[in-house]
Amino acid sequence: MFVLTTTLRGVPIVNLKCAPPHAAALVRDLVEVTPGWHMDKRHWITLAPGEGLDEAMVEDLVANSWELVVQGLPRARRPLDPARRVGP
Repeated sequence: MFVLTTTLRGVPIVNLKCAPPHAAALVRDLVEVTPGWHMDKRHWITLAPGEGLDEAMVEDLVANSWELVVQGLPRARRPLDPARRVGP
């Protein structure tokens, strides 16, 4: 699992896996990014709508989350071409 979506108090949110140093910096620098809601707060972040997040940043964070999860899979279960993000 690399992404979770839900609503929190009527606001759409997205949880993404993130490397701990990167997660800490994002949480520190952006009000729209908080530690992962109902997740391991060191390895997950929660994104909420706001001016500090643009589409390109969200796309990069989603791609990074995917890559972190794929890196943790056994080789036999990894996609053949991680850049294409498709299964074997």
